Parts: sequence; structure tokens; C-alpha cells
Amino acid sequence: MTTTRFAPSPTGWLHIGNLRAALFNYAIARGQGGRFILRIDDTDPERSKDEYVQGIKDDLTWLGITWDRIEHQSARMDQYLAAKQRLIEMGRLYECFETPTELDLKRKKQLNMGKPPVYDRAAFGLSDEEKNRLRAERGSHWRFLLDHARIEWTDGIIGDISIDAASVSDPVLFKNDGQILYTLASVVDDVEMGITDIVRGSDHVTNTATQIQIIQALGGAVPRFAHHSLLTGPQGEALSKRLGTLALRDLRARGIAPQAVLSLMARLGSSYPVELRANIDEVVAGFDLSKFGSAPTKFDAADLLPLTARHLATLDHDAVAETLRAAGVPDDLAPAFWGVVRDNIDTLSDVADWWALFRDGPKPLVADEDRDFVAEAFAMLPPLPYGPETWGAWTTAVKEATGRKGKGLFMPLRKAVTGRERGPEMADVMPLLQVRPKL
Repeated sequence: MTTTRFAPSPTGWLHIGNLRAALFNYAIARGQGGRFILRIDDTDPERSKDEYVQGIKDDLTWLGITWDRIEHQSARMDQYLAAKQRLIEMGRLYECFETPTELDLKRKKQLNMGKPPVYDRAAFGLSDEEKNRLRAERGSHWRFLLDHARIEWTDGIIGDISIDAASVSDPVLFKNDGQILYTLASVVDDVEMGITDIVRGSDHVTNTATQIQIIQALGGAVPRFAHHSLLTGPQGEALSKRLGTLALRDLRARGIAPQAVLSLMARLGSSYPVELRANIDEVVAGFDLSKFGSAPTKFDAADLLPLTARHLATLDHDAVAETLRAAGVPDDLAPAFWGVVRDNIDTLSDVADWWALFRDGPKPLVADEDRDFVAEAFAMLPPLPYGPETWGAWTTAVKEATGRKGKGLFMPLRKAVTGRERGPEMADVMPLLQVRPKL
């Protein structure tokens, strides 16, 4: 059975970049009737927070992404330690004693000599006596001994990949303080949970190469890997500097519809056009991993606004009744109000502004040359309440009295009545006004 996973670290809020991995893995699993596992990578006790775990669940639920089970890596330490012992016994895990400063000096020396900064395996040849002496002086970390052969696989997005293991440092699997690193924990979980497919960012390609050897050393089946492109900003700039403003919870607070996020992210970077989807099931049905490319992909949060607006325009009153009520719209006016404004809002947060306009009246938008004309027109406006015929009857009377017509008649009155240059049909606006327009 196809089994995928999303393994976020609960050290911050989920952002738009994280979502690509979650969505792609989810779509593969659901599209093939398989399983999707939410795996919380909380092996770092200092930085992992319960509030971030809950935030991950809330964000995925908001998008309609469900999981068949949830795992916490912090509860699986015994499995990782057992794998450590197996690798030591195989001679594939060795103890190292260099400090971060010493390793940095080694890297700089290699670079100055024009060599790649690959770990020299100095610790691999230490005698037991030398190891005992070093243990008494300092802490140690553990590295996986790579087999210096080519590591090859056919990537689901990039295509055929071949990496010479001799060009890569033996990866550290356990830190000096005993912390188990992602590289090993992920492999152990993928093997034991039967993960068949993994989609993640292209910055993991080298990491994937080393993990393939670890999987093989532990006797596991190598999953199918695919590495999606990394997101950049609209001008090609690094998106990492802006991720603090692109957390999913912040997009939700801004009124961005989950359908907009799903529709954009399910097609961004592919050869397919972005099309508005009503829900996660429609996204899954139209997902095709083979249509994605490896080139950096530009992301602009502004693209979420028109998609959100298009989604909102499809909703009936019942779908937004609670939002309207929270904005103060009376229940008896809510259906008519929504029918008038739904084609004129970018997000649901705009609802409150439109209701304030109808309830309290706007700040009139009147050009100096139109002030006398608007004053004369307002004097001709009948008393409340207004009906759908009010706008037509009023503008006809104003036209006859002033001689104005066309845009010179209608635009100044629209701007004066609504404080805006564009919006719904004025015949629909007038019946919703709760106060008489005034200058």
C-alpha cells in the first residue's frame, strides 16, 4: 500500500514552504487509496513546543488535510538507539571527537587548498586507547560510514540522479549532547512505518543520497523519492527571509481562503494552469507529480487574493452566515447584504468594512468641482427607507434638474454615496443604506 508522511518540526509555525511537502505527500497517498502519516519531528527538546504541535494540526485541518495516524519521534527514542547499536556492530557508525571549532578549521583548510570540505575520517582510525583518552577530555559525536560508491536513483521530479558518496562527508547521526539527528530518526521511521513515497524540497537531495545508504544498511526498502523545487519571492529573491509573514496561521488571519491556498500550491511550479478547486478532494483528483519541474518557483502571496475572491463569489449566504453575524449584519438583512457584496470583496475580513459603510455611511469622496452638484443632488434624495427603484428615480430627477448625464452624473454620486469609485450596482446598494447619505 502506498504510504507517505509529512514530518514537520514543531519549532515554529507552518509556513507556505512547508505546505508543499504536506500537500504533495497527502495527494499521492489519497490519490492511490493509501495512508498518510503525520509524524512530529520533536527530537529537539529545547526548541520543540506543544503550541507548535497544535498549530500544525490546526493548519492542516483548516486546509482539509487529514492523517491516518500521528507519530511523535520523541516517543521513539528506543528504536533510534537500537538502530545505533546495530550500525555500530556492523562497523557503519563510528565515534568522532572533533570540536565544532576544529571541524571548522579543517573545512577552511580544505577550501583554501581548493579541495571539497569533506570530513577526512580522522576519527575512524583511532585506537581504543586514543578513544578512551579523548572520551575523558571531551564529548563525542557519531558519524555513519558511507560506502564510497555512486548513489543513484530516479527522482520523481528531477529524473535520474547520481551522486558520488566520496564527495560527501560521512553524516553525523548523533550530536555531542546525545541528540538524535533527523537523518537517522527519519530513516528508522521510514523503514519501520513502511513509507513507500517521499516528496520533499530539492535542498534535501544530498541528504537523500546518504539516507539511501542508511536505509540499505538497516535492511529497509528504499522509497520512491521526489524533490520539488524551492520557492522564491516574486522577484526571485530568497523566500526564507519572508517566511515569518507567510505562516499559514497568518494567511488564515488575513482572511485568505483555504481553497485559494490549496489551488495555488497544488499547481505552482507545474505545467498545469492554476485552477480554483472547491476542496482538498478536487485538488487530489487533479494532482500529477510528473507535471512539476525542478527550477526555482516564484511565489507571490498577492496571487492568493483573486483566488480567495473567486471562491467567496461561489458561496451562498448559509456558508458565511456566522461571519456576517459576527460583523454585526442583522439576520434579516444578511442574505441581501451578502448577495450585494460577495462579488466585491477580496477576503471575508472585508465584510465588516462594507457593513460599516451601509450602517454608518461613508466618508464621502467628492471632488471640489462636484461639490455643488452633489449638494444639490443630495437635497433631492428622498427619505429612508430606500428600495431597488430609488437609484433610478433619483438619478433621473437629478439629470433633469442639472443637465448632467452619463459618467458625469453617475460617478460623482456613486463616490459620494459609497465613498468608493467602484462596487456593486447602486440599485442594489441603496436598499441596504441604514442612514441617509450626506456631505
